Amino acid sequence: MQKITLGRTGLVVPRNGFGALPIQRISQTEAISLIRRALDGGMYYFDTARFYTDSEAKLGLALEGHRHEVVISTKTGATTAEAFWADLATSLRLLRTDYIDLYQFHNPAFCPRPDDGTGLYEAMLQAQQQGKILHIGITNHRQSVALQAIESGLYETLQYPFSYLASADDLRIVSLTQQANMGFIAMKGLAGGLITRSDAAYAYLAQFPHVAPIWGIQRQSELSEWLSYQDNPPSLTPALQRHIDHDRADLSGDFCRGCAYCQPCPAGIQIQDCNRMSLFLRRAPHSVYLTEEWLHKMEKIDGCLHCGHCTQHCPYGLDTPTLLRRNYADFLQFWNARQQA
Repeated sequence: MQKITLGRTGLVVPRNGFGALPIQRISQTEAISLIRRALDGGMYYFDTARFYTDSEAKLGLALEGHRHEVVISTKTGATTAEAFWADLATSLRLLRTDYIDLYQFHNPAFCPRPDDGTGLYEAMLQAQQQGKILHIGITNHRQSVALQAIESGLYETLQYPFSYLASADDLRIVSLTQQANMGFIAMKGLAGGLITRSDAAYAYLAQFPHVAPIWGIQRQSELSEWLSYQDNPPSLTPALQRHIDHDRADLSGDFCRGCAYCQPCPAGIQIQDCNRMSLFLRRAPHSVYLTEEWLHKMEKIDGCLHCGHCTQHCPYGLDTPTLLRRNYADFLQFWNARQQA
């Protein structure tokens, strides 16, 4: 099994980490079974967040009695010290533990620092001194905040989107974390579902010795695929490199990563999916998306209020309303062609 040390935390984790966001979508029984099977298979690093509804509670139930066998990271989206302490208390209770290995600020719009007036970083330090958290990290989708976190020296880890669709600026961030002996946790290794070959995704990230990927897992079939790489990790063969090069060419330009920070949409548009419809139609069987259900979802784009909420909250600076219109037009072209066939 390939393992990675998370920078100066000293935490050693398997290259396959369990991203627990998707277990919100399955029952408690299914989630517990999935988590325990992952642990039995050697996947002992679990990442969750207070924001992920009942994910922490499901992890707590599944991992009870196994606390010292696992590494747990979770996150707070608090913007005040008071909310920080409330989140931490809730996470400890739901995870059924008295400490969290890695506690992370969850995608803040700024880099929390001592004396910035929020009291957030001071609260993080106090929680560490009390033994309630062992290590301090930050997650972000914004390059500017990621760079500030690295330069500050205040954080032991950075969780950031990273896949073989990464830009040159993203690669620079990865390199800077290594130079700073800062753990790098890669989220969105499958680019929000746009990357369809897990072996290519794994092999690419395996080139970076300090990068620890976490994969969002919801189904037993997905877990089986990742567990198969524990003892037989894919290597970056010429064939996989050709596949990666093709994907890079196909997915160049602006595209939605599916992070959903634009939600909720006041007009009820399912932005993170509708905004990637053109790519879905070209990378999945049409029968999955050319349905009456998806037609109704796409039609909601006509009701866009142009309120600016999505553009203001997009960490990638996308012109979301324009992209939505483009995806809607593409969908209708496919839809009409199928109706006429």
